[in-house]
Parts: sequence; structure tokens; C-alpha cells
Amino acid sequence: MAREQREQREQYVEVAAGVRLWTERRGAADAPALLLVMGAQASGLGWPEELVDALAERHHVIRYDHRDTGRSTHSFDEHPYRVTDLAQDIIAVLDGLGIERAHLVGLSLGGMLTQLLLADHPERVLSATLMGTCALSETPYVGPDGVSELPGIAPEVLELWARPVEDHGLEAELDRRVAHWRVLGGDRIPFDAAYFRELERRIIEHAGGYAPSTAHGRADDSGMLRTAELARNEVPTLVVAAPAEPVFPPPHPQHLAQVIAGSRLVEVPGMGHALPPAVLGPLTEAILAHTGSAARV
Repeated sequence: MAREQREQREQYVEVAAGVRLWTERRGAADAPALLLVMGAQASGLGWPEELVDALAERHHVIRYDHRDTGRSTHSFDEHPYRVTDLAQDIIAVLDGLGIERAHLVGLSLGGMLTQLLLADHPERVLSATLMGTCALSETPYVGPDGVSELPGIAPEVLELWARPVEDHGLEAELDRRVAHWRVLGGDRIPFDAAYFRELERRIIEHAGGYAPSTAHGRADDSGMLRTAELARNEVPTLVVAAPAEPVFPPPHPQHLAQVIAGSRLVEVPGMGHALPPAVLGPLTEAILAHTGSAARV
């Protein structure tokens, strides 16, 4: 019965000719919609079950696989697309599921795509929550000592990303992915290798294979700046500050809060660029408090 119920919540949505995306819905159909937008190369199953279930107590939660991830169409090599097309996919998903407006929660690249919707389609967004991302703005960061340069990606992350990915079998691929999460998680919370190994095993089973995709990294990322639009944003926006973030380290969250009008900042202690069990409680509370307050505006 559980498997049957799960299948009833799954649906494919066509977002372009020959391109369809896998979606999953959870929670009461008449609850306010909340769409989870994952990062680059990441399946929707990267959103932990515990987080999805907790959010579904108050929301109709949707997660989905980007193009070239999970069960969605893998077609970049034959039909290249731009990163901005991935933002348009969000609109297509909402349209395909019959959802007029939704709360958006974006992580990493998903946070950038969410900013594009804030700028280009604010009428479709009830609220936005951004984490592990950078501002799509040319406005400089102003710190306690004035204008200062934002830090780049941590060297250990860049070194890991530079390594060639070779196929040595499923268990070796799981080892590689766990090592990746170890670095992305930062150094504030003890790392649970077994948790992330099981997470990645489920993602691989969901996708039906473990070959990694590089499509999003090769996609044209031009035309993403939205400096003026973000400066006049009116959608309630929450920026989650992660003190152990190695990809977009502090003060990137503070910069986001400066350039997106009407946004506010909440720190989740110990959080990095990953979603281990230790951060899920505080993160859920922050998201639900934000979506609840946005509903009262």
C-alpha cells in the first residue's frame, strides 16, 4: 500500500519538446504549495525525507528532478540548454501541476533559480527561502569596514571538483559521493558517513544508475544577473546563513540579505553546504516560520 500511495503522488511534467521532469507531491492537496528546488547535478531526492515530511505537515510539498538528473529527461548533449532554462522549468512544473503560486525553497543553484523567479515571475512566488547560494547582483557587499570582496569557494572543494571521475563500480562511486558530502558539510557538525551513503544509495536507485552528469556545469550561465529587479523585490524572502558553508562562505548570506529588498537573515548553527540530520530541525522551524509569516502579509 505504501508503494502504491507513493506512486500516486508521482507525476511527469513536460517542460519542453521531448523533455519531461519527474515530480513528487506530499501533504494535503489544499495546503499552500511549497516547491523545493535542488542544486546543480542534484536529484530532488537530495531533499531529505525527514525535511520533506516535516514541511508537509503544513504544506503541499513538491520536489522534482532537474533536467539531466534522476528520472527526468537526460538530453543536454543532444539539446543543450541554458541555466536560465532551468528557472523556466520551475514555471512549467507549477503550470503542469496546476499550481498558481508557491513558496520556493532553493539550495545552491536552486537558490539562484529562485532568485530568477523573484525577479522575472514574482506573481508566482508566495515566499522565497535561499540557502547555500550567491546573489545575482552586481551590488558590492558592504561589511562593518565598508565595501569588501566576497570570498571564493574553499580550496578543498575546488580540489575535489577538479578530480576526474572514473567508473570503478557502485561502491566506489558511493565512496566518492560520501567524500564529497564530507567536504561540503563543513567542520562544525560531526560527519555521519552512513547517513549520506544511504542517501546516495537511494538517489542512485531512484535514477536507475550511478553515472554522474556534468550537464549543469556545461550549461550557458550568461544572462543571470538581476541587480535592479532584486533591489525592488517585494516577495517575502528568507536568507539562511550557514556558518560552515564552504561553497559560498559568509558573508555571502549577508550580501544576499543586503541586495534583495525586504529579505531577512536567519542562521542555522553548524550548517554547511549539506543537509545532515543535525540541521533539519532548526531549518524546518525557520522555513515554516517564514512561510507562516508570509501567509499573514
